[in-house]
Amino acid sequence: MPTPNPSSSSVAAICELARPRPDGWHFRKDSPRRSQWAAERLETVRASLACCELCAHRCRVNRLKGPAGLCHAGATARVFSAQLEVGDELELVPAFALALSGCNLRCGFCISGAESWQAEAGGSLDAAGLAAQAGLALARGAKSVLLLGGEPAIHLPSVLEIVAALPDDARLVLKTNGFSSALARSWMENLFDVWVVDYKFGQNDCARRLAQVSDYAAVVRENLIWARDHSELIVRHVLLPGHLDCCWRPVAAWLAGNLPGIKVSLRAGYWPAWQAQRFPELRQTVAIEEHEAATAIAREHRLRLIP
Repeated sequence: MPTPNPSSSSVAAICELARPRPDGWHFRKDSPRRSQWAAERLETVRASLACCELCAHRCRVNRLKGPAGLCHAGATARVFSAQLEVGDELELVPAFALALSGCNLRCGFCISGAESWQAEAGGSLDAAGLAAQAGLALARGAKSVLLLGGEPAIHLPSVLEIVAALPDDARLVLKTNGFSSALARSWMENLFDVWVVDYKFGQNDCARRLAQVSDYAAVVRENLIWARDHSELIVRHVLLPGHLDCCWRPVAAWLAGNLPGIKVSLRAGYWPAWQAQRFPELRQTVAIEEHEAATAIAREHRLRLIP
């Protein structure tokens, strides 16, 4: 006989037990070291996976029992890449980048789709070993340590484990799609020196069609404003062919009106990866004319573009 689905009342009861008390997770000013703060929060955050609300989907599934939810992630992250990177924003590179498998979006054009769509991809997480690699990279001249995915926020317990093992003076950068929950971002307060947030879509229709996500704009905008107030912020936008007016133009206008002077990384290096062939306009790279028009829009809104 199949196991019946839990009732809404039983799910609510489990979530109430898993939810941390308000006085149990706020950042304590008497914890001066980032690694100490991360270690102190680790067990509380891990316990919250019994009713996961780490991203804006708020699936409320029990990831402690195994892979679940829209991200299909379990309790522990897996790592599909740990290496020196030089292709990011110039002020961040060279950087030691740790890429965690799994994501809460389903972008059909994702450059790491095979790993981002499969939380079980890659190897087991070894926080101490990764921290040793990062320390060596920093000693040899790396400017920063990047945590990325997929989407790292869905693996917040593993992120805390990694941060707890890293040197406190390392410049830590979170590369995120910006679709995390208010609860998750509160746990990430004072963890990262820089947030690099991908503001991918200017219209919810495009987000639904290309990434299978709803209420995209409101969630990302809320997280962008929070990140501006709690860390250094870089907003990244990857130009998509055929999406100049529906995506980049409204993104640029919103940034100008709500985050004036913020650093903006306008990326024109899109190439049709993963399942991009499903979308006719995404089967080619960005035309020179589109790139020039995008730059003109940035100038029109007086955006602070960075290389």
